[in-house]
Amino acid sequence: MKNKLVKIMLILLLSITLVGGIALVVVMKFTGEEEAHAEPSIDEIIESSVDVPEITTNLASGDFIRITFTVQTDSKDAKEELEKRNFQVKNIIVTELSDMKAADLKGKTGKTKFEELIKSKINSIMQDGKIIKVYITSSILQ
Repeated sequence: MKNKLVKIMLILLLSITLVGGIALVVVMKFTGEEEAHAEPSIDEIIESSVDVPEITTNLASGDFIRITFTVQTDSKDAKEELEKRNFQVKNIIVTELSDMKAADLKGKTGKTKFEELIKSKINSIMQDGKIIKVYITSSILQ
């Protein structure tokens, strides 16, 4: 009698676990899980981006650069905070550029490294969100 009862309990337990697992997979598959990992549309990117006006400054090598940026944030709250922190963003950019040489900013690799540096520096001061990407929209190096 005990052996039969144990078999029935194990079968019920396995059945409940199997049904629960299937339900979990179905819920995860058909809810917004895929949307959370989807790339944002261009309209969403523009809505959460801030343009940094042109900055002209000297480099450590004696050259000067004229540069503009667009900074993409992860939310509208982050965009509002970044707009308020505009003076801090300009300070970060000017300070970082003042330690660089013209050779550091030449080519795709140099610009990409600089974008990543600015992104990490701005993220360190952000409180209501984070920076997704920094885009150099114009650059004149003389």
